[in-house]
Amino acid sequence: MRQERSGKLSVNSLGFALLGLLARERLSGYDLKRRMGREVGNFWSASHGQIYPELARLEGDGMVSHELVEQRDRPDKKVYEITPAGLAALGEWVTAPVEPRVTRDELVLKAYSMWLAKPEEALALFGEHERLHEERLARYEEIGAWMEAEWGDDLDRLDSPRFASYATLMRGIMHERGYAEWCRWLAGRISARLERRERAPENG
Repeated sequence: MRQERSGKLSVNSLGFALLGLLARERLSGYDLKRRMGREVGNFWSASHGQIYPELARLEGDGMVSHELVEQRDRPDKKVYEITPAGLAALGEWVTAPVEPRVTRDELVLKAYSMWLAKPEEALALFGEHERLHEERLARYEEIGAWMEAEWGDDLDRLDSPRFASYATLMRGIMHERGYAEWCRWLAGRISARLERRERAPENG
């Protein structure tokens, strides 16, 4: 959503995500889409069809500019870069107040009514999600290890974009670790209940 601020049209969240990428380097629209999936994908997403209209709006607001680059055997491409106005807007936005996010999580919603489910099926569901989150956690931890090895002291510099990238990755790591732990805890409770049920005839 775009809102008025001080009489000027403000930038929406997708626009700030694009500015955050362009503040690091000049990129084409195609490269921006790839970066959105790879570098920003663990906390923000956008479709190909959303990026180009937003780039046009950012350019119209003076936040970015582009250069037409000729390519052999391909159509010319636009390479975008952030303007001083875009950097100023991004810097102001970074510490602006954030509205509390409304959480919508279907798996948690399912857990809320899990007492109606067959324990075996619930165990399979939460065991599978534990596996999925553990896999994502492993990928994030591999990226984190690479950052630590390659970027070194930059990760201690608060004024470095590398530190900022590392900080967002750590949020993903902590989220996936916590979600996997919750699934593991829940699966463990279900498994223990099934074991007690299986032993019941012997005790009876």
